Parts: sequence; C-alpha cells; structure tokens
Amino acid sequence: MLHSSESNVRVEELLARVAGGDQDAFTGIYDALSGAVMGLVHRILRDAAQAEEVTQDVMIEVWRTAGRYDPARGTAKAWILTLAHRRAVDRVRTARASAEREQRTGILAPERAFDEVAEKVQDHDEQRRLRRCLAKLERHRRVPLMLAFYQGLTYIEVAAALSVPEGTVKSRMRAGLRELHACLEGQA
Repeated sequence: MLHSSESNVRVEELLARVAGGDQDAFTGIYDALSGAVMGLVHRILRDAAQAEEVTQDVMIEVWRTAGRYDPARGTAKAWILTLAHRRAVDRVRTARASAEREQRTGILAPERAFDEVAEKVQDHDEQRRLRRCLAKLERHRRVPLMLAFYQGLTYIEVAAALSVPEGTVKSRMRAGLRELHACLEGQA
C-alpha cells in the first residue's frame, strides 16, 4: 500500500506523463483520483447523476490541461481536486442562474385579459380548500410539500432542510400529493 507522500509523487509523475499525451498514465490518474473527485463533487451537488457527469468533465479537463499543472503551487491531487471543486460550484451557479432566469421570465410574461374579481374569488376559494386539505395531512407529508410549493425548494433541498434521506422525502411527497389530490377532488 502506498503512503500519502508516495501516492502524491506517483500522481505527479503520472500527470507529467499525461501532459505528454500518455494514455496509460491518464488511466493511472483516473484510477487513483476519480473516486476522490466524485466524492468531492457529490458533496457539493448532492446528485449522483450530475456528480458523475461533472467527474467525467473534470477528468477530461485533466487530460486536456495536464501541461498547466505547476508543482510549485501544490500537489497534483490538490490541483485536480481544485478543478473538481470549481466545476461543481460552476454547475450549482449555472443551475441557480437558470432557475432565476426562468422565474424572471415568468414574472415578466404578459398576462392575459381576465375578469379580475372572478379570478380573485376563485383563487381565494381554491386557497381555502388547499389549506383545509393540507391541514388534514400528517405532518411528515405536509411539511415537505409546503417547503417545496411555498418556498420553492427541490426535493433534494427539502431532504437537506429536514435531514431526511432523499428517497424518503420523495415517497412522502408523492403520498402527500395523492392524499391532497383526493381531498381536493372530494371537495369539488
């Protein structure tokens, strides 16, 4: 088993060979660090599929830019993990910007002509029915739905906010939505 300093020297040697176009050396880098890259990226993104995609992007970037690595600025592992961190943060920022753009577009979209009084009465009635049905839900199903719909959180963010596994949140939200739908249909 290699010690940390031996592993760093090996990775640095491999990275130098990758800079020269050595594909076998790249395989060595990939085997040595893709797990660490994936772990770091997954902690930031909290989504396995996106983490895999970003990990692949980072490893491709390592292949293309290995010649830019400067050993005077740190270890090869630190350089690669810095690339991974930046890519993951960029992915989060891109997703947020996209969501904000969609929200702004929705706000700025021209409204259709409507009977304002009739719509307000209908909205008020629907909100009252919705509140009544939400109140009937068990707390563990009601809270995730309220976080998602009233605060705009994704199920991943709801899971993090409630410190509950994502799968559990999904199941609770699905069951809560079924109960809510049945309740609303029963009040129609």
